[in-house]
Amino acid sequence: MGTLTYDGTTIEFDDRMLTHLQIVIVNKLRRNESFAMSWRDSIMVGDGRSSIWISPFIPLYFRFNGSRVPEINRDWIETLSSSAQSSTGLIVTDENGNPAHPRGTED
Repeated sequence: MGTLTYDGTTIEFDDRMLTHLQIVIVNKLRRNESFAMSWRDSIMVGDGRSSIWISPFIPLYFRFNGSRVPEINRDWIETLSSSAQSSTGLIVTDENGNPAHPRGTED
Protein backbone atom coordinates (compact mmCIF):
# COMPACT_ATOMS: atom_id res chain seq x y z
CA MET A 1 0.00 0.00 0.00
CA GLY A 2 1.23 3.41 -0.93
CA THR A 3 0.08 6.85 0.08
CA LEU A 4 -0.74 10.06 -1.68
CA THR A 5 -0.29 13.05 0.60
CA TYR A 6 -1.72 16.35 -0.56
CA ASP A 7 -2.23 19.52 1.47
CA GLY A 8 -2.26 17.64 4.76
CA THR A 9 -4.55 14.85 3.55
CA THR A 10 -3.15 11.33 3.23
CA ILE A 11 -4.96 8.72 1.18
CA GLU A 12 -3.83 5.09 0.94
CA PHE A 13 -3.98 3.32 -2.40
CA ASP A 14 -2.71 -0.01 -3.64
CA ASP A 15 0.78 0.58 -5.13
CA ARG A 16 -0.38 -0.47 -8.60
CA MET A 17 -3.30 1.95 -8.58
CA LEU A 18 -1.15 4.71 -7.09
CA THR A 19 1.45 4.24 -9.84
CA HIS A 20 -1.21 4.75 -12.52
CA LEU A 21 -2.66 7.74 -10.69
CA GLN A 22 0.82 9.23 -10.35
CA ILE A 23 1.41 9.06 -14.11
CA VAL A 24 -1.88 10.82 -14.86
CA ILE A 25 -1.52 13.43 -12.10
CA VAL A 26 2.09 14.29 -12.93
CA ASN A 27 1.25 14.68 -16.62
CA LYS A 28 -1.52 17.16 -15.75
CA LEU A 29 0.65 19.09 -13.30
CA ARG A 30 3.52 19.31 -15.80
CA ARG A 31 1.11 21.30 -17.99
CA ASN A 32 0.18 23.50 -14.98
CA GLU A 33 -3.38 22.17 -15.04
CA SER A 34 -5.52 22.06 -11.91
CA PHE A 35 -8.29 19.49 -11.62
CA ALA A 36 -10.55 17.60 -9.23
CA MET A 37 -9.84 14.02 -8.20
CA SER A 38 -12.68 11.96 -6.73
CA TRP A 39 -13.17 8.45 -5.41
CA ARG A 40 -15.99 6.44 -3.93
CA ASP A 41 -16.10 5.99 -0.16
CA SER A 42 -17.33 2.83 1.45
CA ILE A 43 -20.10 2.40 3.94
CA MET A 44 -17.39 2.37 6.67
CA VAL A 45 -16.88 6.11 6.14
CA GLY A 46 -20.35 7.15 5.11
CA ASP A 47 -20.86 5.46 1.73
CA GLY A 48 -20.41 8.70 -0.18
CA ARG A 49 -17.57 10.07 -2.21
CA SER A 50 -14.57 12.25 -1.55
CA SER A 51 -12.93 14.80 -3.76
CA ILE A 52 -9.84 16.99 -3.66
CA TRP A 53 -8.75 19.88 -5.88
CA ILE A 54 -5.25 19.24 -7.22
CA SER A 55 -3.19 22.28 -8.12
CA PRO A 56 0.41 22.62 -9.32
CA PHE A 57 0.97 25.10 -6.47
CA ILE A 58 0.36 22.66 -3.63
CA PRO A 59 3.03 20.05 -2.79
CA LEU A 60 2.10 16.47 -3.58
CA TYR A 61 3.90 13.40 -2.20
CA PHE A 62 3.64 9.83 -3.49
CA ARG A 63 5.04 7.08 -1.26
CA PHE A 64 5.08 3.49 -2.43
CA ASN A 65 5.37 0.54 -0.08
CA GLY A 66 6.98 -1.74 -2.67
CA SER A 67 10.33 -1.10 -4.33
CA ARG A 68 9.34 -2.40 -7.76
CA VAL A 69 7.39 -0.40 -10.31
CA PRO A 70 4.33 -2.41 -11.32
CA GLU A 71 3.56 -3.19 -14.95
CA ILE A 72 1.84 -0.22 -16.58
CA ASN A 73 -1.53 -0.77 -18.23
CA ARG A 74 -1.71 1.79 -21.08
CA ASP A 75 -5.47 1.34 -21.44
CA TRP A 76 -5.98 2.16 -17.76
CA ILE A 77 -3.76 5.24 -18.13
CA GLU A 78 -5.89 6.34 -21.09
CA THR A 79 -9.12 5.83 -19.15
CA LEU A 80 -7.85 7.78 -16.15
CA SER A 81 -6.40 10.53 -18.38
CA SER A 82 -9.68 10.94 -20.26
CA SER A 83 -11.49 11.22 -16.96
CA ALA A 84 -9.02 13.85 -15.74
CA GLN A 85 -9.68 15.91 -18.89
CA SER A 86 -13.45 15.87 -18.35
CA SER A 87 -15.56 18.37 -16.43
CA THR A 88 -15.97 15.83 -13.60
CA GLY A 89 -12.22 15.56 -13.11
CA LEU A 90 -10.20 12.45 -12.39
CA ILE A 91 -12.51 9.72 -11.11
CA VAL A 92 -10.47 6.94 -9.53
CA THR A 93 -11.41 3.63 -11.15
CA ASP A 94 -9.92 0.17 -11.23
CA GLU A 95 -8.54 -1.40 -14.41
CA ASN A 96 -12.05 -2.49 -15.42
CA GLY A 97 -13.46 1.03 -15.15
CA ASN A 98 -15.32 0.37 -11.89
CA PRO A 99 -15.28 3.03 -9.15
CA ALA A 100 -12.32 2.28 -6.90
CA HIS A 101 -11.79 2.80 -3.20
CA PRO A 102 -8.66 3.88 -1.39
CA ARG A 103 -7.36 1.31 1.08
CA GLY A 104 -9.45 0.94 4.18
CA THR A 105 -12.59 2.23 2.48
CA GLU A 106 -13.57 -0.83 0.45
CA ASP A 107 -17.10 -2.19 0.79
